Amino acid sequence: MKKLFLLAAAIVTIVDMNATTNGKKPVYKDPKAPVEARVSDLLGRMTLEEKVGQMNQLVGIEHFKQNSAAMTAAELATNTANAFYPGVTVADMEAWTRQGLVSSFLHVLTLEEANYLQKLNMQSRLQIPLLIGIDAIHGNAKCRDNTVYPTNIGLASSFDVEMAYKIARQTAREMRAMNMHWTFNPNVEVARDGRWGRCGETFGEDPYLVSLLGEATTRGYQGNLDGTDDVLACVKHFVGGSYSINGTNGAPCDVSERTLREVFFPPFEASVKAGGASVMMSHNELNGIPCHTNKWLMDGVLRGEWGFKGFVVSDWMDIEHCVDQHHTARDNKEAFRQSILAGMDMHMHGPEWMDAVVALVKEGKISEQRIDESVRRILAVKFRLGLFEHPYSDAKTRDKVINSPEHKATALEAARNSIVLLKNDGGLLPLDKSKYKKVLVTGINANDQNIMGDWSELQSDDKVWTVLRGLREAAPETDFSFVDQGWDPRNMSQAKVDEAVEAARNSDLNIVCCGEYMMRFRWNDRTSGEDTDRDNLDLVGLQEQLIRRICETGKPVVLVIISGRPLSVNYAAAHVTAILNAWEAGQFGGRAIAEILYGQVNPSAKLAMTMPRSAGQISTWYNHKASAFFHPVVCGTSEPLYPFGYGLSYTTYKYAGLQLSAGRMAADGSVKAQVTVTNTGNRDGVEIVQLYVHDCVSSVARPVKELKDFRRVELKAGETKTVEFTVSADKLAYYDIDMKKIVEPGDFEILVGPSSRDNDLQKAVLTVE
Repeated sequence: MKKLFLLAAAIVTIVDMNATTNGKKPVYKDPKAPVEARVSDLLGRMTLEEKVGQMNQLVGIEHFKQNSAAMTAAELATNTANAFYPGVTVADMEAWTRQGLVSSFLHVLTLEEANYLQKLNMQSRLQIPLLIGIDAIHGNAKCRDNTVYPTNIGLASSFDVEMAYKIARQTAREMRAMNMHWTFNPNVEVARDGRWGRCGETFGEDPYLVSLLGEATTRGYQGNLDGTDDVLACVKHFVGGSYSINGTNGAPCDVSERTLREVFFPPFEASVKAGGASVMMSHNELNGIPCHTNKWLMDGVLRGEWGFKGFVVSDWMDIEHCVDQHHTARDNKEAFRQSILAGMDMHMHGPEWMDAVVALVKEGKISEQRIDESVRRILAVKFRLGLFEHPYSDAKTRDKVINSPEHKATALEAARNSIVLLKNDGGLLPLDKSKYKKVLVTGINANDQNIMGDWSELQSDDKVWTVLRGLREAAPETDFSFVDQGWDPRNMSQAKVDEAVEAARNSDLNIVCCGEYMMRFRWNDRTSGEDTDRDNLDLVGLQEQLIRRICETGKPVVLVIISGRPLSVNYAAAHVTAILNAWEAGQFGGRAIAEILYGQVNPSAKLAMTMPRSAGQISTWYNHKASAFFHPVVCGTSEPLYPFGYGLSYTTYKYAGLQLSAGRMAADGSVKAQVTVTNTGNRDGVEIVQLYVHDCVSSVARPVKELKDFRRVELKAGETKTVEFTVSADKLAYYDIDMKKIVEPGDFEILVGPSSRDNDLQKAVLTVE
């Protein structure tokens, strides 16, 4: 493989006699020329090897060095986060880059390395710039000292579409300041199984909410995709990875086309139609066909139905998994052939691609015209991003942009708005500083950077607010005692648990910070995150014992949950005085938690994902079919612990007077729905008003309710506002028995309230004629 790749490199070092014509700049180097003309001009100058190179990506050199020294070749087969290439040297990778045979790098974490790789690449014959990709999932958090925002599941719990756009826009600026151009986000998979470790990087369980946030995030990253502040979004993972048969990442998904089109397709379609210029395929096979070789998905749905004009990229070595996991190809070369013919444009990642794909073209198994299609799509993005004119960034720009005061303020505001108050018995919260002077703080997430969440690397300690740091700053006069339980829930110390219980007896109040561990630098020790799936949703290790025994002291207990997935905290729900679900709140998470606990901020977030009582309730998403719970379970309940859309405040709200502007409408018409919401408490607050729709009688079974709109409404104490929604035909449409999207005549319930729970909703009936 290496010899063939180097032979190809030798071929493309031939001087391009067409680089200039009578001393004039070639069209592809003219920034004033139309993108289409630049692409065509450049494509006409490229060798087959250069074209195939534009379809391939490698891991960064520093990543390669680190892992070639620490990993064995055998470990590569199952590792989906780290890589090196056996038999390849750094000198080889540098040579391929100089010769223009690499299109993109990922896992490049510094400006210095990004610039170095671009400088190598600028020595190539045609000087086609590199596309540097990175998993900037909630800010460019894998890079040192960049802003770390709350993860997507927390952002979704704020129901704040404008904030999603704002965070993406700021992330794009920080990425370009680091000379990085492509983020592998938004993840618009609809999360329906809490066992799946990647719930935290999604926007939750509802297709409508996921669609709006994915669309806003895509627009935020890309802008007009024509400036030095814009980056390429990657809409992922298409499709079904969040609904595997056993809740594990990459396991098969078997699901009907109806469910795909009603639940899982809409967020992808929305992000693509918002301009999303790259799409990543999903690890899994869908109804028996690997997504990475699924022509119906790539060419049929994406390009044929939705008009997608960007390029499709594989996920980490997933084309190769057609050989060793799906067993749908004899070898990698055959898998590459299947994937390209199905519509794949770029390979993540590895050097084997070059020799195999060049050979496939020369053998007549793939046409060069098909290769040209992919290269056109990739080159167009590079031109649109201005990389030919601006291949570098600099330290001065980086230091001015990353973690700027404006971006830090956004991260703090987003954290405040992402934390869900689940329980507050007796009005314990907000805490009275004069009453609770001695406070115990303990738990695995009390004083650890894990609060930032998955897809984060260690940051400077002064830039991260743990819960303990936040509490001490919010209430400096309070005596906070801290019993460290370590960061690892699987290896908690019984002695430390005993120590915390003893300290609890002597405290006025006890704050326990529980949850899961997500930090990627301890990959094998995590309990949540990518490729970290569970067979249950209980607290790991001695955490349940810690909570139970501290509750038994009789002192009031506040539980703070830090996790990327919903957890089954049944004992706490029954016995703890107050509960905050903080999700993964980012670098300012501890400050935001403390501000809420002490009443400086009134919580407003609502759950973007149902919290089940156990793993046996993984199907208790709110928009289920009525027959799902026709027969109640024995020895238990079908009711979730906390439903989608649920969240408390330090004030109270009253809903009244739901009315429609008309009781009847045409199938292509619309009506207005109005409800008055009053803040009946003594504190200002923000209420998230939710509108659901239920089709009363239909030709195909429909969900009991579906979220179709929402508003974040600011209300001062005692204030009343009228909240108006437009109920249009598209909010009532669905796929009928013939899989045609229509609005059927009949009655629809319009439901408005503070959560998806039936008792919280006001109801009006609309008849479609």
